[in-house]
Order: sequence, then structure tokens, then C-alpha cells
Amino acid sequence: MINQSFQQRLLALHYVLPIPLNRLQPLLQVDPELAECERMHIHQLSRLLNLTHERARKFKDAYVKALGTPLIQAYITNNITPLPFNHPNYPKQLSTLYDPPTILYAKGRLDYLLMDYHVAVIGARNASDYSKDAMAYILPPLVKHDVVIVSGLAKGADAMAHQFTHELGGKTIGVLGHGHFIRYPKENSAIYDIMEKHHLTLSEYPPYVTPEKWYFLMRNRLISGLSQAVVITEAKEKSGTVNTLQHALDNGREVFCVPGPITSLLSLGPNQSLLEGAKPVWNGYQIIEELQGIASRK
Repeated sequence: MINQSFQQRLLALHYVLPIPLNRLQPLLQVDPELAECERMHIHQLSRLLNLTHERARKFKDAYVKALGTPLIQAYITNNITPLPFNHPNYPKQLSTLYDPPTILYAKGRLDYLLMDYHVAVIGARNASDYSKDAMAYILPPLVKHDVVIVSGLAKGADAMAHQFTHELGGKTIGVLGHGHFIRYPKENSAIYDIMEKHHLTLSEYPPYVTPEKWYFLMRNRLISGLSQAVVITEAKEKSGTVNTLQHALDNGREVFCVPGPITSLLSLGPNQSLLEGAKPVWNGYQIIEELQGIASRK
């Protein structure tokens, strides 16, 4: 049973200070129900939330104001469901991260979070037709076995993965690096329509938050964190895709890479990752076998 008063206070706090759970824990240890937060001295808030004195003062003023704002009703009106870290639908696999989201804001098919298998399919923003060709071999078996495809709703390979999964009649989750009121990049607007109507989009940021470069790096840990396995089609040697791969390795996820032609710069990332221990993949059934093996070992 969720404590509604705590949820309202947590939503208000996160609305003005959208930080991961590890940064919020010192405050929750002292004030587990957030019942005293609005009355705490600025010095204490500064210390517990690791804020400057001035930022702590602004936080407290904004938090008190947010407590009087009907946030839950506003989210309901916009078909957004907040999933705090103690919500039964909050993905358990994210709790293993060093810095899990305090709240996930979900729009669409919440039941996708409760499915057995999730696989991230990601790649370069300027992905070539090689990514499309690779997905034609990889995605159909995954969809056939009811695997939910996770990606980042970026242009290029991410958009391909969402679109192709939808066309195959599968299930897909898009993880955003901004709030739900923003559509970025604009050229993916049609994909957003499909995702919000038929599938699921997630963000760890309140709906008003606009894109920042480092938000997308933070998003990458959620893409890999939600998934048992990560598949990379194409990527430059240093890229956000490779950053996601590193998160996956750090958190014990299986990593698959599509081997690519040595003449392509977009194959440097996957080929280098194969050298470092990722598994080569050219057929979705390889991933199914790996997922079934993971399940049998539990």
C-alpha cells in the first residue's frame, strides 16, 4: 500500500529537484516520510542534499510552493503516471543501479514494465541501412518470443528499432533524456505519436524538463538497466551508444554487437567492443537462447 501523503511530498520534491535516489537517500534516512522537510533549517537541507546554502534556500521555497500544486491531477490530465521508487510497478532491475531514478514518469503501456524479457537495441544517430538490415535479422525472433524492445527514441538506429518493432506487432519502450512535454528530436514526432498511443515512454525527469547533453548520458544507464541484454548495431568508437554499452557491462548485462565492415567508421564501436568481450550477433535467436539461459540459472 502506497502512502499517498508521502507520494505527494515526494512528487513535489522531485518536481523542483529531480535528482536520483542515491542523492536523496541522506534526507530520507533522517526524514523517511518527508514530513519534516519543509520545516528543516537551510543548513540541514544544504548538508543532506549536498546543495549550496543559496540553492538549498531556493529549493525550500520552491518545495513549499509545489506542495500546494495539484501535481497528481496535472499528471493524470496529461496521461502521465509517476512511478516512485516504492511503487509496485517500478522496475525492480533498476534498483540494482548505483543511482536509480527516484521517480519514473510513464506514458502508455505500463504492463510492458512487468514483462519477463527486455532487450535494448541501440546504435548511431546517423545509422546507415546496415542497421536496418541487421534489425531485419535480429528483431523478428525477439518479437515472436514477446521480448520488449527498449531504445532511446533518438534519431537513427533508435527510431529504426521502435518503428520496426511496431511494424512487426511487437512491444517497445522509449527512454527519454527530457520530460514528456518535450519531443526531441523534432523529426521523430511521428514516432512519438506511435509510442504514446501504442507503446510506452519513460523519463526520470518531470514533464517540463528540457533536453541537456548530460541528461542523455544519464538516460543511457536506464536503457541498459531496464534490459537483460543490449544489442548494438552501429556506433562510432566514442559515442553515447558505447557509453550505454559500458553501463551494461558495469551492471552485469549481456552485450551483443553486430560485426561490421572494417571500412565503416560506424563499425569501430561494435568491432572494438567485440575485441573487449561483447558477443557477436547476426540472428535474434542467439539472444533468445541467452535469455533462456539466464532464466534457467535463476
